[in-house]
Amino acid sequence: MAQAYSAGLTVTDNIILRKERVLPLKGEVLVQKGDKVKAEDVVAETLLPGKVVPFNLANKLGVTPAQLQNFIKIQPGQQITKETVLAENKGLFGTGLFKNVVYSPVDGEVENISSVTGQVLLREPRIPVQVKAFIDGVVTDVIPEEGVIIENKSAYIQGIFGVGDETVGELKVIAKSPSDEIGVGDINDSCKGKVIVTGACVSYEVIEAARNHGVAAIITGGIDDQDIKRLLGYDIGVAITGHEKIGLTIVCTEGFGKINMAQKTYDLLKQFDGHKTSIHGRTQIRAGVIRPEIIIPLDFEHEELKAPEAAVPVLKPGTMIRVIRQPHFGRIAKVTALPEELTKVESETMVRILEAEFEDGTKFSLPRANVEVIES
Repeated sequence: MAQAYSAGLTVTDNIILRKERVLPLKGEVLVQKGDKVKAEDVVAETLLPGKVVPFNLANKLGVTPAQLQNFIKIQPGQQITKETVLAENKGLFGTGLFKNVVYSPVDGEVENISSVTGQVLLREPRIPVQVKAFIDGVVTDVIPEEGVIIENKSAYIQGIFGVGDETVGELKVIAKSPSDEIGVGDINDSCKGKVIVTGACVSYEVIEAARNHGVAAIITGGIDDQDIKRLLGYDIGVAITGHEKIGLTIVCTEGFGKINMAQKTYDLLKQFDGHKTSIHGRTQIRAGVIRPEIIIPLDFEHEELKAPEAAVPVLKPGTMIRVIRQPHFGRIAKVTALPEELTKVESETMVRILEAEFEDGTKFSLPRANVEVIES
């Protein structure tokens, strides 16, 4: 049987997931191997160094750098507040007249004192950083001082594009079909904290209404790129998205513009309407591809947590695919044949093609590079 390899996109109602949750710097791991955790649980935490504040203490005191050591009241490593005296002199001839006292401009600690320049380096308070589990599951491994590996069984959907960080909420399917488009009137207080499914496209006005009602995340088939620009205030580049502070997370399952959500994706979301859902919008389209994810935890036994070896997506007759080039961009089809001979395409390039059939029965052919596999 003919087959070929292609990029893949996973949409499945049952998968074993393995998530690494690590700190940006070494810190403390708060859970142990074998612990069951919820998505909201903090599994590791650390303190990031605060901002360094240079402060010319000799100048403020009105002495030379060499004289500073006679008046300084602090030492490296000392914790300080804005009420801490850094240095003081005794005034004119020790009488207290014209006495000068210099207080710390910040809370924090003393980093360094220089007798050469007369400067002190003060560091603002350390910044606490916590890493949450993000998914309900079991801690299967602990990375000392760094983080953990969590596994679970989930329904799982990879999106095409997203914005916004990790969040968790109850899934609420508002769209009545994959081609439906909801309006502002469909968003109300019942959507607060929910992950809502909006169908084929979501408008800027609906996004604004969702933000105003405290929606946690939006899952949509497509979105207008100009609405994304309007939402963020700038054009999306090639950097990683997913850390935008816009009040909610948005995941597009199909692409840009008005594109019907794939029937399989919609049916899967409808199946788990009301279930707890973890979602993030992180996207990177260059080397080291990162896709936005929709994760719906399922009940499981510990013995089930044996993730299979990652398989390379394969094109073969019967494989479900998504077209990723115009004129059929975003449409779902099933491969019917993989001719071996090279075929001249519109650009006059000789390439290998595939033959496929849309859900409505229409048959077509196109270059294999213009599709991605939908894994299940």
